[in-house]
Amino acid sequence: MKMHILIVDDDKNFIDTLEDGLRLKNADVEISVARSAHEAIEALAASVPSLIILDVQLPDMHGVEFMRSIKDTARLKNVPVIFISAKYTEPADRSEAMLAGGGSFFSKPVDVDELWTEIKYLLDKKK
Repeated sequence: MKMHILIVDDDKNFIDTLEDGLRLKNADVEISVARSAHEAIEALAASVPSLIILDVQLPDMHGVEFMRSIKDTARLKNVPVIFISAKYTEPADRSEAMLAGGGSFFSKPVDVDELWTEIKYLLDKKK
């Protein structure tokens, strides 16, 4: 099965850099992008990704709140989520994200090698 990653972030430069980095790790990875929680909801209605990379600070909803809505949806509750954030980097922020159901938490700028290792770990754990 082809790996499908949904990136939910409103920073175009970050998305472009992350997409390029992930494609270097695996040319076959399918990547979808949503720039807001609203766009992510539409994308998730259309298909269920293998994994979600979710920014904490979205323009229309807090990422942790969005995460809780994902985990309350039966067909999405087992999709691993990796939180990313430039602003919310305190231990309490990380704890809140993990308690909401996040698989891990990365601060921006993200090291793509570390992120890729975590993606593979979470997807192997899900099997």
